Amino acid sequence: MTELELMNKGELHYFDDKEINELAFRAQELVEKYNSVPVNDEETRAELLKELLGKVGGWSAIKPPFHCDYGKFIEIGEGSFLNYDCIILDACKVKIGNHVFIGPRTCIYSATHPIDVSVRISGYDISKPVTICDNVWLGGNVIVNPGVTVGEGSIIGSGSVITKDIPPNVIAAGNPCQVIREITEEDKKYWEEKRDKYLKERKL
Repeated sequence: MTELELMNKGELHYFDDKEINELAFRAQELVEKYNSVPVNDEETRAELLKELLGKVGGWSAIKPPFHCDYGKFIEIGEGSFLNYDCIILDACKVKIGNHVFIGPRTCIYSATHPIDVSVRISGYDISKPVTICDNVWLGGNVIVNPGVTVGEGSIIGSGSVITKDIPPNVIAAGNPCQVIREITEEDKKYWEEKRDKYLKERKL
């Protein structure tokens, strides 16, 4: 098994590897191009994203500047939106579902390091996959740590540091991030009434 394969499977690997370095260099070139595209040239930006990422669904968008390690290990579903200045370290797979909203300056880390200092400084790394399920909203400046899954429909408050899995359909926040409450039918009713009132007043 190659060092790249070990890295992507979440196994201990040696980071100073030719194949890994070439993939990282390719990604940095594409990221630099992406971040320099004129603001009104959405078509070019969309094409660069398809080249950079492992998968990107229709109607998904990333506001520049954006940064990642390799790109090809990132999957983004349909209709998702990453705001300005997001960073994704994708040594392992980072899967972002459909209709996910990610606030500015959010960081998603799949890369980590060995606890033992002698192994760590010898050039060995490890990684763990990250999953952001469908319909999640991450507020600005959220940090998602390696190995974390954020359950479908959950909302994470700004500035939170997620160190463990978050269940579906909850509001969570803090450092470390903890569940505050469930998202309820009352929430759904309240926001649908607000929307309906808006549409009625504007006769839409």
